[in-house]
Amino acid sequence: MSLIDRFLSDEQDPKAVERVLGKLNDMLTAGEELIYIAVQKKPAVNLLPDCIAVSNKRLFYCEPGNFGITMNFKDISWKSIKEVSFKEEFFGSKFICVPQHGENIVTEYIPKVQARKLYQVSYEQLENFKEQQRPDALEQPLAEVPQLNHLAQEPEDEATLKLRKLKSLYDKQLITLEEYEAKKASILETL
Repeated sequence: MSLIDRFLSDEQDPKAVERVLGKLNDMLTAGEELIYIAVQKKPAVNLLPDCIAVSNKRLFYCEPGNFGITMNFKDISWKSIKEVSFKEEFFGSKFICVPQHGENIVTEYIPKVQARKLYQVSYEQLENFKEQQRPDALEQPLAEVPQLNHLAQEPEDEATLKLRKLKSLYDKQLITLEEYEAKKASILETL
């Protein structure tokens, strides 16, 4: 099985995949690998389709330019993506990437089977990224637990109660790490 064959599993346009695959492979960083490529299929003429490629580190948007002579690439790292979704329509599907900041990126006319797979792979990569961030984010607050346990042996003061409540809100994912850190710093300043 050739390198290109693994990206033609869902009836992707072979010429479009071939056109972007070599260039994408040249753009990959250490430890990065391409997982899936979806190819736009417009209802009438589909000479120069856009492609969306998923790697374990980012999402690539590949748009032909200058009548197919050049290729414009835009990549978004998983840390910059809030969520991904898709919407099935009469002619294919829309794939929607919601960045942490800025406007949504919408690509239309992705064949339905490719859109479902694109969503599945993108969602898994985004969740993997979030999971990798959680242990790092929790290590620092957990380092302070022995101090809180020491205080727990004495009657708890108002600041300690606030810190416990704040930690509970963070553990339940009701507040972000940034909100947690900012409020914790504010509480600790009152000591």
